[in-house]
Amino acid sequence: MRAIDYERHNAEVKAVWEAYRKGTPARVPMVLGINARYTMFGHEANPREVTFERYFNDPEAMLTRQLEHQGWVRRHVPQDAEMGPPEKGWNVHVDFQNTYEAAWFGCEVRYFDGEVPDTVPLLQDDRRKRALFDRGLPDPFAGGRMRKNWEFYDFFRQKQAEGFTWEGRPILNVTPTGLGTDGPLTVACNVRGASEFYADMAGDPAYAREMLGFITDGIIARIRAYRERLGLPLRTPGYGFADDAIQSISTGMYRDLVMPFHRRLIEAFSEGAPNSIHLCGDATRHFRPLRDELNIRSFDTGFPVDFGWVRGQVGPGVEVKGGPSVMFLQAASPGQVREEVRRILASGITEGGRFTLREGNNLPPGVPIENLWAMYETAKEYGKY
Repeated sequence: MRAIDYERHNAEVKAVWEAYRKGTPARVPMVLGINARYTMFGHEANPREVTFERYFNDPEAMLTRQLEHQGWVRRHVPQDAEMGPPEKGWNVHVDFQNTYEAAWFGCEVRYFDGEVPDTVPLLQDDRRKRALFDRGLPDPFAGGRMRKNWEFYDFFRQKQAEGFTWEGRPILNVTPTGLGTDGPLTVACNVRGASEFYADMAGDPAYAREMLGFITDGIIARIRAYRERLGLPLRTPGYGFADDAIQSISTGMYRDLVMPFHRRLIEAFSEGAPNSIHLCGDATRHFRPLRDELNIRSFDTGFPVDFGWVRGQVGPGVEVKGGPSVMFLQAASPGQVREEVRRILASGITEGGRFTLREGNNLPPGVPIENLWAMYETAKEYGKY
C-alpha cells in the first residue's frame, strides 16, 4: 500500500477540475469507472464474501458491501477524485448493475459464480415476440425488479434517518436505480435477444420500430415518475444516456431506426444544452452524426477506439473520455500500461483540452493496482498542456 497524502491529493484534484471546466486545463484529468464488481470476488474489501445473488436480494448486504468497496477504493485507487474518508458522508445507491431495465420489463435475473448477474431474453420465441405489447408497460414502482428497487431505497433512507454511520461518517445521499437508461436498442436486445432483434431490424423493421417505441415510452414514463417522486426537475440543461448496442449496426440503420428514439429521450429530458452519451464497443463511426443531429458534445468510450481519428471526426471542442482497454489493463505490465497511455496522449486526442483519460470501460476484477498507478502517473507526466 502506498502512502498517500489525501489532503494534498484532494487539493490538486480540485485545481485540476476547476481548470478543466474553465477551458484552461493544466493537464489531462484521469478518472476510473469502478463499482462493487471490482472488489466482489475474493477481494480483501469483501471479507464476508458477499455474492452478487445476496447483494441483489438483501438490502443490508448491498449497503455494507458498497461502503466496504467505497472505503477501499478511496484509500487505494489513484484517480482525479477525492481520496481518503469522505468529508461529509457516503453516497449510496440501489445497484442492480445492468440488469435493472430488462428485469423491469420482466426478464429473469440469473446469477453466476465469479461474474456479474445477467438477464434472460423474454421474447426469443417468434410466436411470443409481441407478448410485451399485450401486457402493456410495467408500473414504474411495482413492475418487475422495480418493486425491490424502492424497497431497497426505503431501507437505505431508513438507515440514514436512524443516524447510521460507517467509519464515523453518515449516509449523505441515497439514490434509487432507474433514473437513467442503458438505451432503447440495448434494452430491446436484452428482452428479445440480440440476434433476434438485429434480425428484426433487417427483416421486420415495422416490428423493430414498434418495440423501440414501446421501450422508449416506458423509459420516459419511468424516469418522469421517479423524478416527480424525488422532487427532481423533469428536465435538465443537457441529458446523458447510453446505448451500447448501436455498435453492431450501420450508421444508416442507426439514423433510420434508432436515432428517432434517442431524439425522443433528449426532447423529453434536455432543455437544449449539450448532451452526452456512453457507448462501449466499436461505435465511433456514429459520433459525428450524434454530434451534428443530437447535439452530443461528450462521448464516454469503451474499446476499440482510434483516438486520433475520433478527434478528427468530432473536432477540438467535443469532450472525449477513454483510454486503455480493460482487458489490456488486466494483462499488461505497468511498463506496458505506461507506453499505451503515452501513445494515446500523443495521438492528437488532447487537441482542444477536452480529453479525460479513463479505462475503456468499467474496471473489472483483477486489474493490478500498480497498473492504475502507472496510468495515473503517466497522465500526470505526459498529459500536461
